[in-house]
Amino acid sequence: MQKRFTISMQRKLVVLFLLVLLAFVGLGARLFFIGRDQGQAYSMKVLSQQAYDNQTIPYKRGQILDNKGNVLADSQLVYNVIVDAYQVLDKEYYLEPTLDELQRLGIDREEMERYIREQPASRYYIAMKNLPFQKRKDFLDRIEAGSAEEEENNVPRAERHFDNVRGVWFEAGYIRTYPQGEMACDVIGFATNNNVGMAGLEQYYNDTLNGVAGRQYGYLDDSLNMDWIIHDAKDGNTLQLTLDSNIQRIIEKHLKAFNDKYAHTYRKNGNGAYDVACIVMDCNTGAVLGMAGYPFFDLNDPYNTDALIGSPVLNEKDQPTRKALTAEDIDAMEDQEKARYLNYLWKNFCIAYPFEPGSTGKLITVAAGLETGKISEDEQYYCNGFMQVADAKIYCHNTKGHRFLNLGQAVERSCNVYMMNIITEIGAETFSEYQNVFNLGLKTNIDLAGEARTDALLQPADVMSPVDLATNSFGQNYEVTMIQFMSAFCSIINGGYYYQPYVVDKVISENGTVISKTEPKVIKRTISAETSAKMREFCEMVVMTGLGTGEYGRPYGYAIGGKTGTAETLPRGNDEYIASFMAFAPVKDPQVAIYVVVNRVNDKKQGNHRLPCEICRDVLQEVLPYMGIYMDQPVTAEEAAILKKKGLEITYKKGN
Repeated sequence: MQKRFTISMQRKLVVLFLLVLLAFVGLGARLFFIGRDQGQAYSMKVLSQQAYDNQTIPYKRGQILDNKGNVLADSQLVYNVIVDAYQVLDKEYYLEPTLDELQRLGIDREEMERYIREQPASRYYIAMKNLPFQKRKDFLDRIEAGSAEEEENNVPRAERHFDNVRGVWFEAGYIRTYPQGEMACDVIGFATNNNVGMAGLEQYYNDTLNGVAGRQYGYLDDSLNMDWIIHDAKDGNTLQLTLDSNIQRIIEKHLKAFNDKYAHTYRKNGNGAYDVACIVMDCNTGAVLGMAGYPFFDLNDPYNTDALIGSPVLNEKDQPTRKALTAEDIDAMEDQEKARYLNYLWKNFCIAYPFEPGSTGKLITVAAGLETGKISEDEQYYCNGFMQVADAKIYCHNTKGHRFLNLGQAVERSCNVYMMNIITEIGAETFSEYQNVFNLGLKTNIDLAGEARTDALLQPADVMSPVDLATNSFGQNYEVTMIQFMSAFCSIINGGYYYQPYVVDKVISENGTVISKTEPKVIKRTISAETSAKMREFCEMVVMTGLGTGEYGRPYGYAIGGKTGTAETLPRGNDEYIASFMAFAPVKDPQVAIYVVVNRVNDKKQGNHRLPCEICRDVLQEVLPYMGIYMDQPVTAEEAAILKKKGLEITYKKGN
């Protein structure tokens, strides 16, 4: 059935049409009057929102302080200079004064004018980055003072200079700065201007150091005045370290002196060694007091490739070769290749590079044997300079032989043959078990980015051949990192307590509240107090009897204990060695431990354990009196003369 379009329906449709038409007429009239009466105000609101609405308020990344509160890393307030080309071109007489003042800031005038004219609608252009706070202040003070003077002198509007500087504003931000330059570079690491930590503490504690950005919202109120809603930024937390700047400076001074002495000798253009590194630790807490590895780099300029000069050329597996990098080599590199070498430079040798410990590993062998009762200190073995193990002839470092030795003498003189004899008593399973007891192969979980684990570089007992077991007894055929072995060593000499090493003592909020404090953490008991006492006695013999391998490590006026180590690098037969020395003081009541490693000295004579001993002696000679640890041994006239020449005092406790 067909519906009819009635007259009534037609009338309703006409009425509806007229109502809609009237509504549009009314809306159009309203828009006309708004545009006539309030158009400027709304334009101001739009422009205001375009230029200023919804700005980010940057947070300040937290500081890094040493244990005395000295600033090692900070964030400096700087500004980006922003140019609003639209505002600059709003009046023809704005352009020249604005360009003049931008030029005074150091911005290229011609380039700036070209941009403004080519991009007249631009509201946001970064004309300069990282303008210091004082230069911004000087700029604003100059404009304000000049504008006031022009106003007072009734200078015509179009002829004013300062009052016609328009479209320039400043966007606050922070850049990371390191007041001490290259000091503790491996420990601190660095952060980009985007607050991304790279290496060290900056990376490990990135989230702790970072804050939360704020927001600023601008709007016009009913009286057409600019008003703001501001959500303040929350600054990052500060780290206070266990690291002592004075101890760190002492370490770095002597590492640098070693490099200067041996650089450019046997390996032409090469550094004094591939690496030379040192850790100083409180052996009763695990707190790191100083840690450094040479070569250093400037934390304020970490991408500067000058720091690479003298470092070894790397092969395709990032392993060092005997050829040293020159400035010409670096200039010829592509960016990707430079990045590979910079990553190598930024790594912390003390925690990231595995190596065979050499004869310092004998301490693990002896401690395991004593603790399990499988050996006694009175057992004697004869050393004729070598030992036949299966089909291998394995030599002692003293190829002429030590003859008869007991256990203490074997440690004192670092006899390989003695160790190979007692390892057969200890056995592969027990030896492997005690490598695990001392956490060798595992991360210590020190609070630094980039720590390596070396468990894949230890041999399980079930695959250890007689030759493997024999060489493991004196620290070869397995690998550790410095921090792994330092932590194990501290437990050997402190009564048997294995502490987790750490670098951050406190985390402090932006208002100064201590959020967290690191308490020394005992992970396990490794050996008994009795075994530890015996190990300290053996280590004292290494340094103090005049017959031991560590006599050159003794600081004048002090009795210390220690152990030397040398390990031939792979592949065997290349006559390249890593030499090391670890020590503690005072010998009767250990307070501080030190570990020095020299990785392939730039000298024809390799495997010279005297080198790390001398670095250790020089470091402790300054560190011990600084820590209030007094001399306890007589100082000879010759030693006194050496100390005087170095500007060091003889420090005996009153009554001694």
